Amino acid sequence: MLCGRWRSRGQPPEEPSVLAQVAAPVALPSPPASQDGGAKRPGLRALKKMGLTEDEDVQAMLRGSRLCKIRSRTWQKERLYRLQEDGLSVWFQRRIPRAPSQHIFFVQHIEAVREGHQSEGLRRFGGAFEPARCLTIAFKGSRKNLDLAAPTAEEAQRWVRGLAKLRMRLEAMSQRERLDHWIHSYLHRADSNQDSKMSFKEIKSLLRMVNVDMNDMYAYRLFKECDHSNNERLEGTEIEEFLRRLLKRPELEDIFYRYSGEDRVLSAPELLEFLEDQGEDGATLARAQQLIHTYELNETAKQHELMTLDGFMMYLLSPEGAALDPAHTCVFQDMDQPLAHYFISSSHNTYLTDSQIGGPSSTEAYVRAFAQGCRCVELDCWEGPGGEPVIYHGHTLTSKILFRDVIQAVRDHAFMLSPYPVILSLENHCGLEQQAAMARHLRTILGDMLVTQVLDSHNPEELPSPEQLKGRVLVKGKKLPAAREEDGGILSDREEEEEEEEEEAGAAEQRRRAKQISPELSALAVYCCATRLRTLRPAPTPPQPCQVSSLSERKAKKLIREAGNSFVRHNAQQLTRVYPLGLRMNSANYSPQEMWNSGCQLVALNFQTPGYEMDLNAGRFLINGQCGYVLKPACLRQPDTTFDPESPGPPRTTLTIQVLTAQQLPKLNAEKPNSIVDPLVRIEIHGVPADCARKETNYVLNNGFNPRWGQTLQFQLRAPELVLVRFVVEDYDSTSPNDFVGQFTLPFNSLKQGFRHIHLLSKDGASLSPATLFVHICIQRF
Repeated sequence: MLCGRWRSRGQPPEEPSVLAQVAAPVALPSPPASQDGGAKRPGLRALKKMGLTEDEDVQAMLRGSRLCKIRSRTWQKERLYRLQEDGLSVWFQRRIPRAPSQHIFFVQHIEAVREGHQSEGLRRFGGAFEPARCLTIAFKGSRKNLDLAAPTAEEAQRWVRGLAKLRMRLEAMSQRERLDHWIHSYLHRADSNQDSKMSFKEIKSLLRMVNVDMNDMYAYRLFKECDHSNNERLEGTEIEEFLRRLLKRPELEDIFYRYSGEDRVLSAPELLEFLEDQGEDGATLARAQQLIHTYELNETAKQHELMTLDGFMMYLLSPEGAALDPAHTCVFQDMDQPLAHYFISSSHNTYLTDSQIGGPSSTEAYVRAFAQGCRCVELDCWEGPGGEPVIYHGHTLTSKILFRDVIQAVRDHAFMLSPYPVILSLENHCGLEQQAAMARHLRTILGDMLVTQVLDSHNPEELPSPEQLKGRVLVKGKKLPAAREEDGGILSDREEEEEEEEEEAGAAEQRRRAKQISPELSALAVYCCATRLRTLRPAPTPPQPCQVSSLSERKAKKLIREAGNSFVRHNAQQLTRVYPLGLRMNSANYSPQEMWNSGCQLVALNFQTPGYEMDLNAGRFLINGQCGYVLKPACLRQPDTTFDPESPGPPRTTLTIQVLTAQQLPKLNAEKPNSIVDPLVRIEIHGVPADCARKETNYVLNNGFNPRWGQTLQFQLRAPELVLVRFVVEDYDSTSPNDFVGQFTLPFNSLKQGFRHIHLLSKDGASLSPATLFVHICIQRF
């Protein structure tokens, strides 16, 4: 019905070229001119809009501070750090000057700001500085922490408080405010002599900065149309007029005027008609009135329950106008089912920050994994000096960290983002004495967090639910048979497939060496008892829900290919963990989708390695409050299911996506003014093998600012409940592989229909705001 109603109104008309898109006045409101000197300093105008120009902490940050950067016991250097006037970035001094983009970090890329010695670096190397003077800036993605010591405790607090205010205000900004903030920050940079006037040369520089290559003749004509004072300089309202023309969105205007009629405003009934055509759930007149009161900027229009073009744009740029269903951003799924009924965000070699051959190990890697919603982390435990077990990638040059330090990180950070249970997947290489030390650390550090006995004594073999296990930590490890609990026993605690791989590497005898399991550690494996999966059990054999099998990606793929439905049934009642092959020396990842298709719950990836695999993982766990648990589709939860991912049946859903335009794509090389992207859009379908597909648009030459495609891509889906949709923007290159620009991945069942904005993310998952795609989505089920 949605697609039909859209077609009955006619397809969107041909969009004008880039030149036409900036030629006519736009309905976006002009921000008021500064009355307090802000017009003389365009950068401060941004802070003024954030309401922070008079804030003492922000003022101190603008003046700058000499902070000591701490990397090791011997590398501790004083550097100048200063908030830039855009309020979005911090400039810092380097010993050797580099490109300008290498001297800043962005506020929106900060994951957390910690006070005192609350990082591994400061705990190890910051002893010379009192905790009150220290702070750690932790970043999203793979960027290392910034450990700093201020001259005084008060100066440290100014940065802690100031960054908190900037982050809070940035989080509260609408997409429209972010866009305004963004364009004015570039305006400030393009004003080479900082006289708050823009020559034509400076305007051309601005256009290159924002990723658009405009014909000189047309650009000059546009410049002169705004130069009302006729002095070859734009200033004040002339600059604002130029920016409004530059930010014009003809495709949104066309949609708006389709519904608004001759009066050029939307009444509540007209907005309701638009919502119905969008396929919005709960589209009522009251809902339309609510949207007007939420997004309309003009108070007079709001009082008369009318929406102007400005309000319409605000709505479509808001989370409610995004492709991701806002109702799915909080915990909305049933959390009272057994653990085996959920996909669980899982990490492999969690302790590593780089490759598994010589990279450093760090407790910060666990903190980062938890910040990304991870709920199952891995601990490779080895004998350490002084009776203290250590964690590292055995028989390699990776550095070592103390087991107890990792458990402290679990205690302090595991439940900051999600309240649902954390699973500690132990790979145990320790002798009995240090295993007992591990058990002691788990009990004393975690206390009541640690699950040490079954929750329901009447049903000890049944897996509890995430809801029942809120705030609790489970240990996945080997369980001794009851007869051996008294004095320890002989059990292998190595992951099955790794043994085979290491045998192939020529060290078979050492790898086959059986290990004893201490009773103290065995007692902590309550609901996640590690066991080998040699063959899938025959149908009459009762399930053993508390047993967890660990399989390499190779063994899992073999089971998927050969066992099909039997493997799906196994995973409907028991947990299965899948991990990357040991041969992936650079910590590369495999595609998790194939494992999810068969119902594997704990699909472990190298979180430190960005790429499409981690994009899929982030997309899978984007929903349900990003709590790390996503309920599996019904076909993967039923013990007698007939589902086989290799034979999913005929198509039953058609997904049609019309890629319309993009907005404010980032420059890939900020140091080369003439480097403008040639963007194309690729849409990828990740699901059962028969559904997997990728299709792309043509590329648009030299325009990353407001490229237009108007191309339609269509997909047939057989198992839509398992599908992830990935939107990718690349910079086309005819002679080499395309360069990545941005992406966004989400589950098909969380995809909203109608006209939607896609808010793009960087390679490591950070926001690229205000970069967006604008698409029309149609879903037909049959």
